[in-house]
Amino acid sequence: MNMARKSRPAILALLAAVVVALGFSPSLVAQDNYEIQVYGYDTVAPRTTMVEIHSNFTIEGSKTVQDGVLPSNHAEHETLEITQGISDWAEVGFYVFTSIQPDGGWQWVGDHIRPRVRVPEKWHWPVGVSLSNEIGYQRRAFSPDTWTWEIRPIIDKKIGPWYLSFNPALDRSWHGPGVNQGVTFSPNAKVSYDFTKKFTGGLEYYASYGSLSGFDALKDQQQQFFPSIDLNVSPQWEFNFGVGVGTTRSTDHLIVKCIIGRRFSWPHGRAAKLKASPQ
Repeated sequence: MNMARKSRPAILALLAAVVVALGFSPSLVAQDNYEIQVYGYDTVAPRTTMVEIHSNFTIEGSKTVQDGVLPSNHAEHETLEITQGISDWAEVGFYVFTSIQPDGGWQWVGDHIRPRVRVPEKWHWPVGVSLSNEIGYQRRAFSPDTWTWEIRPIIDKKIGPWYLSFNPALDRSWHGPGVNQGVTFSPNAKVSYDFTKKFTGGLEYYASYGSLSGFDALKDQQQQFFPSIDLNVSPQWEFNFGVGVGTTRSTDHLIVKCIIGRRFSWPHGRAAKLKASPQ
């Protein structure tokens, strides 16, 4: 029996377990201003570590304390994301969220862990498919819901110079007022075009519609559009920059975001011994 046949039942079992859990879990708020990213289906390769810095500055946001949460206006959010490749179909990511308040200094916000699995390329599916689970804690001063869980299916496709990605995320709060909402729906999407081999321009969309049992009124939903660029300067590096505009009263009106990432590969076995031995 080959490795593709061995790995297929394990992946399908993980996917099934998540679907069952959702079915019995009556929701996490939308993706906030700490991690603004539409995911592709790829996972980090085995024996490789991806280190990313998410820098997001809210030019125009909330200006008063709302439900005990500090205002976002002129706040700088810095997030460290470290992702380790486990196999050719699995990875685990870890986040450290921080916030620099205009008059409150640099503060720790919380931590999340994010295991993710994907359908291997050797299965030859017509689209890329993966599933991310993000679980973690954030301090009450920065989020009304302190313990949250996000389940993010990821579907993407490259068609010539075009790239399409859809992340229909489902969120659940484990502690806080959001518990009463049950499962909420927070779709993200991206469309981009390769203008050159190194320059890609696109449009990203982030939203939170509210509970699956009944979406919020449009004015109470979160809706953001981010014209963005990606620079493809090297397989080891990632660079994404965008300016986001919120279109509802419940969304921060203007945000600038930047993601810089670097992959580090680690030698192993005979290759590592050869590298370590004196020449």
